[in-house]
Amino acid sequence: MQELEKQFHLKCTEGDIGKYVILAGDPGRIPAIGSYFDDAKQISYNREFNVYTGTLLGEKVTACSTGIGGPSAAIAMEELHNCGADTFIRTGTCGGIDTDVQSGDIVVATGAIRFEHTSVEYAPLEFPAVADPDIVIALREAARELGCRTHTGVVQCKDSFYGQHSPGRMPVSYELEQKWEAWRRLGVKASEMESAALFIVASALHCRCGSCFHVIWNQEREREGLDQKMNEDTSKSVETAVEGMKKIILLDRNSK
Repeated sequence: MQELEKQFHLKCTEGDIGKYVILAGDPGRIPAIGSYFDDAKQISYNREFNVYTGTLLGEKVTACSTGIGGPSAAIAMEELHNCGADTFIRTGTCGGIDTDVQSGDIVVATGAIRFEHTSVEYAPLEFPAVADPDIVIALREAARELGCRTHTGVVQCKDSFYGQHSPGRMPVSYELEQKWEAWRRLGVKASEMESAALFIVASALHCRCGSCFHVIWNQEREREGLDQKMNEDTSKSVETAVEGMKKIILLDRNSK
């Protein structure tokens, strides 16, 4: 019997990966996601990619870390898709932009601003980065059922963390600061680094993808002197992704 070739970065093969995948940036968060699965086991760990597979509601599911930013997230999605995955939910962290978005809240992305470059190598900028509508609904319902204060809307994606947090010292400060003001005026919910790339790659691969985020901080609330406390407990975002994925599994079963 011919041995299947492993994916170059993930070191996985077809059969290792479920149809349904939960993505997170931090490799250290994957065991926590896997703890919600039945019979979870580590499949591989190479570079920033930590991969666990188990079952949810009897269906094979996988959790995979992607590191930080669009390039490595796109690699993960490409190679997971090569192994049979076609439904993705990202769970991660974000910083709020809209002043109604507070630390500890959950943001469910309906779409993402493509202020990054990975997606440009898949689709022209005129093509929108949008989440799968069924996944958006599933995540919003899951977050609300968990008692989370939840926001649904557009998020902004960038390639430089410090371009957001220290724009004034960048040679292109004029662009960063003006664009940020535009995002704020447009009511963009939050800023993060992966959804735009993932939504566009999913479109190119004809897959489903959605994302939900735990809000750590909101620099606009800070600037306006509004009360907030930094919150780095990502457990509710993880639970939202897991419960949202269960809803998608049941939706798929009922639609057959």
